[in-house]
Amino acid sequence: MNISFLCTTALFRGTSREEAEAMLGCMGAFARQYRRQEMIYRAGEEVRCLGVVLSGGANIEADDVWGNRSILSHVAAGQIFAETYACIPGQPLLVSVTATEETEVLFLNTAKLLQTCTSACTHHSRLIQNLLQISARKNLALSQRMLHTAPKTIRGRLLSYFSQQAMEAGEYQFSIPFNRQQLADYLGVDRSAMSNELSKMHQEGLIRYQKNVFELKKPLEDAE
Repeated sequence: MNISFLCTTALFRGTSREEAEAMLGCMGAFARQYRRQEMIYRAGEEVRCLGVVLSGGANIEADDVWGNRSILSHVAAGQIFAETYACIPGQPLLVSVTATEETEVLFLNTAKLLQTCTSACTHHSRLIQNLLQISARKNLALSQRMLHTAPKTIRGRLLSYFSQQAMEAGEYQFSIPFNRQQLADYLGVDRSAMSNELSKMHQEGLIRYQKNVFELKKPLEDAE
């Protein structure tokens, strides 16, 4: 396991290699490899461990009874998932977690993370503080998705999402973590209709794109 990388993640930020190694033992940590499209956690399961993506990535997905899928978020290397459910014993997952590529995940027993251990592992308080900050950021991300799906038109949803991505990147060119189907699922729209709208926006000179790299060509106020 790449301990140096682990220390750069949001959960382990502020810990040394020695501290991280000590805490992994305290929290019963173990790692697993997943293939592309393999399910990591399935809706309805009860979980005790949060996951830290060490490499690859995963999508947080929700399916309805008709088989319609919505992508709620993407978890990249260094990010965590299932922490909310792991903190509530007996709470079944309302979502599934699926690997989007070859992915390695580190699992940590959340109950042990939240408890003070007998080996005087004073670093737990730092991890708990980091976990609280991560949870707050995720609540913000869910609020952002609600904003992106609020517009009634597909173009409006795309522009809302692209606007956020451009602001986060600090420039008009940016890459997104979704393919076309995943982007459609995230925005809650039909893939074909969304692809048609992207083509229209390209023809009108509003955007340029190559796979998952996009560039805004006009101020968004001119694109409505």
